[in-house]
Amino acid sequence: MSPDRKRRAVVVLQQRFRVSERRACRVVGQHRSMQRRPARTVPDAEQMLRARLRQISARHPRWGWRKAHVIAAREGLVVNRKRTHRLWVEEGLKRPQRTRKKQRCGPARHQRMRAQRPDQMWALDFQVDVTVDGRQVRFLNIIDEFTREALATRPARSFNADATVAVLDGLVASLGRRPEHIRMDNGPELTAFALADWCRFTGVDPAFIDPGSPWQNGVCESFNGRFRDELLVCEQFNTLLEVQVLAEDWRIEYNTYRPHGSLDGLTPEAFRTQWINNHEDSYSCWA
Repeated sequence: MSPDRKRRAVVVLQQRFRVSERRACRVVGQHRSMQRRPARTVPDAEQMLRARLRQISARHPRWGWRKAHVIAAREGLVVNRKRTHRLWVEEGLKRPQRTRKKQRCGPARHQRMRAQRPDQMWALDFQVDVTVDGRQVRFLNIIDEFTREALATRPARSFNADATVAVLDGLVASLGRRPEHIRMDNGPELTAFALADWCRFTGVDPAFIDPGSPWQNGVCESFNGRFRDELLVCEQFNTLLEVQVLAEDWRIEYNTYRPHGSLDGLTPEAFRTQWINNHEDSYSCWA
């Protein structure tokens, strides 16, 4: 602990257990001269930064100090990353440790198509959770692999091929654009004739990953991990309507507020806008 926190601990021991300052300092490991030294006056700017970091940690308990630094820097509260890390540690705002899975590489990893521009490659996958009554909720997650934009996090009690096609049709109609390719696994909803007909009629090329090779859909799998870590683990769902509202709120926040590490701290929406502005001529040809 820092000297300031030890100083506060000594005061608490004296008040709660009615012990002397000498005894309390010995228990805490604080030198008596340090205990009697006047506490450092904290500038208003540092107090504001500490308060903002506590707010970010309370609202997003699964975020670490790096994302909190991006938010604070965006608001003009801090510039130096080391300062944010120091205050984050002093405030005790440590997120739970995340277990890293062993990286697996398929034999044809180098042959997978990598998106080079927005809407070149969409990826979709399903996730499963439950409501408090034990009933299943399936999420259809669709993302743009290049911009990392979450296009849909649609929950339903079940999904078949027709429901999947309806979600894709709704996305194309609302966004006014369609992908060139769509990456997905070999589930029964995705290999059905309904989805194959949709891809043929809309001119979308289906890109199936190898059976039992989820790492070939790594971008979407990574998104699934963030989705579960930051929403499904933290929330308890009572009804399907509640799931729909919370999932959509999280998706909007993910696209417009949450800084993304692979996008240099930008949000997916800001990254897409920046890329299109820098490649306006070439993107208009592809679109």
